[in-house]
Amino acid sequence: MTGPVAELRAFLRAALVSPVPDRHEDPPASTPRRRLTVALTLLAGVAALAATLRIPPGDGRFYPAAVGLAAVWAVGALVSGPLHLGSGHTRAGARLSRPVAQSLALGVLTLAVFLAGAVAVARVPALREPVDDLLDHARFGSLPAVLGITVLNGVVEELFFRGALYAALPPARAVLLTTALYTLTTLGSGVPLLVFAAAVVGLLTALQRRVTGGVLGPMITHVTWSCGMLLLLPPVLQLVR
Repeated sequence: MTGPVAELRAFLRAALVSPVPDRHEDPPASTPRRRLTVALTLLAGVAALAATLRIPPGDGRFYPAAVGLAAVWAVGALVSGPLHLGSGHTRAGARLSRPVAQSLALGVLTLAVFLAGAVAVARVPALREPVDDLLDHARFGSLPAVLGITVLNGVVEELFFRGALYAALPPARAVLLTTALYTLTTLGSGVPLLVFAAAVVGLLTALQRRVTGGVLGPMITHVTWSCGMLLLLPPVLQLVR
């Protein structure tokens, strides 16, 4: 009988460390086209993200700007070449399946760690105030609309960063480079904790991409974490005012 620590180690190894067999690899001839497409998309996406995050809370321009940003990532990813859903390890280990439950669990675990950290962050005004400003889009706007945009952007960011961009890079460096580039795209937000979150979530989802060979696991983890933060972070911050 295994204990909780051993179970956690086995889960993290299956989700983030041990690659599944039979992963899809791009043919070499398609690499130049994919690299050109992702480079152009990255430039456009960085500009669109910085502009979107600088729109004041409650301003109606935020919603079309956020949808436009999602369109940039989605179009760039889909035009770059084929993408794959990927497969994950099952608990029994005898076969592979779509990494749904595994990715949900990883998203919930990541969310719990971030919410615990938010208790400390809430006591530091220089860190808390930019986060409050970002969450004001949900407080002063339409929460259902912001939630829908959060889901949409979580999906398309994974399509691009852990899909198209990851496939365009040398396999040995793809985890590091996609994490770095994903983190750098958030610098224009002016929110230090958003940059930190991008680094952590970017690394986790890049490791998932390496293990599963596809974008489904990263999508589920990203959306679970981001929706949880949107809905649960404001009450957590409120408790420690």
